[in-house]
Amino acid sequence: MSRIRMVPTLEDVARQAGVSTATVSRCLNSPERVVEQKRVKVMQAVEELGYTPNFGARAMAAKNTFTIGAIIPTMDNAIFARGLQAFQEELHTQGYTLLVASSSYRPEIEAEQIRSLVARGADGLLLIGYTRDPEIYSYLRQREIPTLIAWAYRNDAEQACIGFDNRKSMRMLANKVISMGHRDIAVISGVVEGNDRAEGRLQGILDGLRENGLDPKKTPIIETPYEIENGAMAFEQFMQNNTRPTVVMCGNDVLAAGALRRAQEMNLSVPEDISITGFDDIELARILTPSLTTVHVPHREMGRRAAVELVKMVKMDSPGVSEQLESSLKVRGSLKVLG
Repeated sequence: MSRIRMVPTLEDVARQAGVSTATVSRCLNSPERVVEQKRVKVMQAVEELGYTPNFGARAMAAKNTFTIGAIIPTMDNAIFARGLQAFQEELHTQGYTLLVASSSYRPEIEAEQIRSLVARGADGLLLIGYTRDPEIYSYLRQREIPTLIAWAYRNDAEQACIGFDNRKSMRMLANKVISMGHRDIAVISGVVEGNDRAEGRLQGILDGLRENGLDPKKTPIIETPYEIENGAMAFEQFMQNNTRPTVVMCGNDVLAAGALRRAQEMNLSVPEDISITGFDDIELARILTPSLTTVHVPHREMGRRAAVELVKMVKMDSPGVSEQLESSLKVRGSLKVLG
């Protein structure tokens, strides 16, 4: 015979704790409003009975689900990990649960995931970057889903964002590289189609070249997905040219790590024979040998502030306020001054 497990109810908790159901409800939803003695009894009864609040009923009563959706391009590397962790931690403090999906940098998959999260009742969405079909934004506006953009910043954008200026940040690094005497620069960029962050970083390098009187048309550029092996292959391709660059600037630290590894496999000393730079300042950048010159992005602060703003948008039904965070240079052992 099958055994039927009785699910404990709110009334069961109240009976065991010796309080009213209203007190149990207050203890679970607004514990600061319940005196400690009663709160301890209620939580002890909850634990002993294995009671789980009726989330569906709570959501219906409040007209929301207390869930936030986030769609990131990839889970294969640490680029988004720190920011997303801080995002989740802040959501938790405000009583929200995070649902995460990965689009693999494919816009059609992201569109499906957006619709799926909306169908599941997500109160708001965090999206990475601006570039996507305008119909997606129209879809979100029609359904009045608060949406915040992160990892990018544009002061002329209609969509609220908490992020940094990729183009400005990479231009800052390019100017530093050039000020250290480098003129023969090669670039390993992420794929720019459909990726405004990669495009902004590439344009930032080209801006730096122009500002310093260098011809961007003479700069060799390889676009490739963000993977270590792709960075290695692109670096080797540059080294096979008749004229070798003195520095290889990479669109992120993952590509730079691949370039650095291949340089060492080719018996090239970094930075004595060639300099290499990255972007993002993930943990990998600091433990490489030599450590990587890169652009530090405030991932955790960006994630935390994005959570605060998105919850505010959900609660207040507001369009949101954009905020630009500042990046900074981290000049380390992989970049040298040319004599």
